[in-house]
Amino acid sequence: MEVTIKDLIYLYCVTNSLPHHLHTKDFGIGVYFIYHKGLYAVVSKVTESEFNEENLKNNLTNLEWIKTKVGIHERIIEEVMRDICVVPFKFATLFNNEDNLKAMFEEHAEELKTKLKHLEGKEEWGVKIYCDIEKLKENLIQEDEALLKISKEISASSPGKAFFSKKKKEELLNIAVNKKINEYGQYSFDRLREQSLKTRINKLLPKEVTERENDMILNSAFLVYKDKISDFISVVDILKAQYKGRGLFFDCTGPWPPYNFVTTGD
Repeated sequence: MEVTIKDLIYLYCVTNSLPHHLHTKDFGIGVYFIYHKGLYAVVSKVTESEFNEENLKNNLTNLEWIKTKVGIHERIIEEVMRDICVVPFKFATLFNNEDNLKAMFEEHAEELKTKLKHLEGKEEWGVKIYCDIEKLKENLIQEDEALLKISKEISASSPGKAFFSKKKKEELLNIAVNKKINEYGQYSFDRLREQSLKTRINKLLPKEVTERENDMILNSAFLVYKDKISDFISVVDILKAQYKGRGLFFDCTGPWPPYNFVTTGD
């Protein structure tokens, strides 16, 4: 019995106007638009062999497949949002056919238009802060009064007493490190918040995900007016200079699809 392979409709994002320039040939995917209720859905066709419920579930266990497909998803949205505002949709938002997608518009068109209006003239930027813990410890050992005091006590103590003092010093150092990480992270976030319309703090990512040597201490997103982006980046540069010698590294990236400030399906 011959099996027919059916195409599905993959939705990347929704806009209220057509982009002036859209170069998606490099992705090897035929991106096109579906217009309905005053909105444009940016879509492509994908096959059930990759994206039906069962096959998608299997493919989501393949890290290389996920990396490739998520990369295409993000790049297409970023290409569209170069000159127009978008509401991005989550990876693998699928419809059986155009009628199903238009039915979604029938139900949510006004909500999507409100979100697009809210995002007009704004960009999402991300700031991640990483900390070289050993570098921070070196600073604290030289500056913290309690640590300086106990270091002197260790030098003047007998070997037995010095052992317990060293344990106490280690405890104090860990407390001081956590205190400073919170202080530096909060101060940086507050400074950047002053330049932003909205903010969000996301879950810290482990080294296995970041592929960085240092620990992430802040993972934040900011919604910034486009005409204030230079001010926002100037503050990042000031913070970089301020904390350069204390083991902190700032990773500022953007603009990103505004996932942190607009949700779909909520």
